[in-house]
Amino acid sequence: MESYASEVHFLVVEDEVRLADLIVQYLSETGHTAQARHDGPGGLEAARDPRVDAIVLDVMLPGMDGVQLCRTLRREANDVPVVLLTARGAISERVAGLDAGADDYLVKPFAMEELSARLRAVSRRRPPQGGRLEVGDLLLDPDERRAWRAGVELDLSRREFAVLEMLMENAGWVVSRSRLLEEAWDGEADLNSNSVDVHISKLRSKIDKPFGRDTITTLRGTGYRLEIRQ
Repeated sequence: MESYASEVHFLVVEDEVRLADLIVQYLSETGHTAQARHDGPGGLEAARDPRVDAIVLDVMLPGMDGVQLCRTLRREANDVPVVLLTARGAISERVAGLDAGADDYLVKPFAMEELSARLRAVSRRRPPQGGRLEVGDLLLDPDERRAWRAGVELDLSRREFAVLEMLMENAGWVVSRSRLLEEAWDGEADLNSNSVDVHISKLRSKIDKPFGRDTITTLRGTGYRLEIRQ
């Protein structure tokens, strides 16, 4: 079975073919993979694939609506994150979707950037399969607090481990300095301090340089991104 451990695989279930294609194209351009289905039964079948990491799900679908589809998944103990697409002003749709187990909703029309942000948020709520994180030849075990690159165990400090874990959880996405400070430092460091830059530099010296890699990208004024490379 093909693995999506080093990237996020999205399923888009939307009967407006042009909109579905636009979403798939946008998500693919972020370095991940995406596929589309245009009806409820087809969407349900595709959603049962364990390789699907998150679903963009329209409410109004032929054959089976999005609320019913989501409810069916939850009854089957499928906890894949779901962002529901609803019509403007259709509060009843949002309530029904959330009650059926959707993780979030987005009102049409929407900006792709907002959809991307909501998908990142709901994906973070789902624990990694098997407890381990894998991005390319990087492997991290949160339970044992151990990490490896190309089979070689890495000697990381507690803070370096926390930063790497966040970057791997959001591989391919930008993680802001403020979010790193909030989560990896528990808000203990000042936003204007250079603590993040120092630890990123140390991480590069341990996970990149010894292996001839260049996987941590700095986006000036924005944050850092762990690149998805095989």
